[in-house]
Order: sequence, then structure tokens, then C-alpha cells
Amino acid sequence: MLSSSDTMSVEKLLQVASRLRDDVDVIGRELTNQGTVDYVYNPLAYAWDVHKRYIEISGDMGASTVMMGMNPGPHGMGQMGIPFAATSMVRDLLGISGIDVEQPPVIHPNRPVIGLNYPREEVSGTRIWGLLSEAYGGANEIFEKVFLVNHCPLMLLDGPQGSNITPDKISGPTSRRLLERCDEHLLEVVEILDADTVIGIGKFAEKRAINALRGSGVIVKGCWHPSPASPLANRNGGADWRENVRSVIP
Repeated sequence: MLSSSDTMSVEKLLQVASRLRDDVDVIGRELTNQGTVDYVYNPLAYAWDVHKRYIEISGDMGASTVMMGMNPGPHGMGQMGIPFAATSMVRDLLGISGIDVEQPPVIHPNRPVIGLNYPREEVSGTRIWGLLSEAYGGANEIFEKVFLVNHCPLMLLDGPQGSNITPDKISGPTSRRLLERCDEHLLEVVEILDADTVIGIGKFAEKRAINALRGSGVIVKGCWHPSPASPLANRNGGADWRENVRSVIP
């Protein structure tokens, strides 16, 4: 049975996530109107029901470490609304299934949103959730130790192929306002969970965490990103990446 404080943390996490969802929706429209990127997907909007379920199972378990990624990718959170989502991990490890996902207002023809039954596995997601499962066990045991979140919830797409543009590749005042709003959300999550450590997954996430949490007393660490595009993540058959992450998780 959940304690009142546990229930309160879930409610507060849902509140700050919903405010972030609505705020970045406005900023995302500005980015497309200004021509910064061609398409912006907000999975906190169209996959809200899945994200809500994720917070309900993860936000009340007592984790004092936050692991933070950069932003959604087209095969993971962009489909399912869960940080580092991978189809099999969401279904089998997290136990989330049978929830419909809606659609972004404007869809790139090369980037359809299918939802929880997306047929392609997200490699970054299978790597990070797989490692956490090896380290701790099932979902409950994972969430007793760590809470996963992305810094920016928007997926940014550009060009005829729908290329995935990461937030570090855009600039201008609207982009800065987006990142600053996401910094605020990180602070809110840390305060709600009473977290003492944030692990930035990749250099960008680590840098944003340092910026957002300066002077807070929260410890910021970093680990290599699990992307298959990263030579570090692939080195020595992935063994070096696993050792790198294991060296910083609780």
C-alpha cells in the first residue's frame, strides 16, 4: 500500500509533467513557425496516458537518483512517451501495455507514431533498461534506486527525411527558452523526489544538469550515452559502456 507521501509524489510529478507538456507545446509551435525545425512532436501530449502510467509505477518507489537523457528519439519515447522506451522493455520489464497513443497534430510521412506496438526496438532503450534490470532486477527494484526522465520532452524533426535533430543542434532565443523551461522541470523533479544525485546520460544531459542544479547541493554525475551511433557505447562489444554506467549508478 502506498503511503500518503508516496501518493503525493506521484501526484506532484504528474502536475509538473503536465505543466511542462503544455508549456513546451507552445514553444514547439514557435520553433516550427520560425523555421528552426520542420516538425515538433510532443509525446507528453499524444502519449500522455502512457507517460502517466509510467510515472504512477515509478514515481513512488523512493529513488534518490535521477537518470536524465536528452530528448525523445523516433523509435523510443517518440512512440511511447517513456524515457528510453523500447517496445519489449516497456511491455515485459515495465509491464505497460494496452494503452492507446494518439497522434501529433502534424505528422512527417517518414515518422509515423504507432505507439506501444512499434515494431522496431530502440537500441538505446534496450541497453539502458537492460543494464538496470541486470543491476537491480524487476521494475519495482529499479525504481527503488533510480528514476528516469528526459531533459527535453520534444522530438525535433527536420528535412524531407525527418532527420532527428537534438536540442544541442538548435539555437536562438526560443531554443534557449525551451532549454531553460526544461531546466526548471528537472529542478522540480529533484525536489519532489528529494533526490541527492542526478546522472546525465551523455554530455549534453550532464551539462544541463550542472547548469540547472548549480548551488543546490545535488551531486551531478555523467555516463556515456547508449546510442549505437556512439563509438564509446559500442567499444569492446558494449562492455566498456556497461562498466561506465555501473560505475555511477547507486
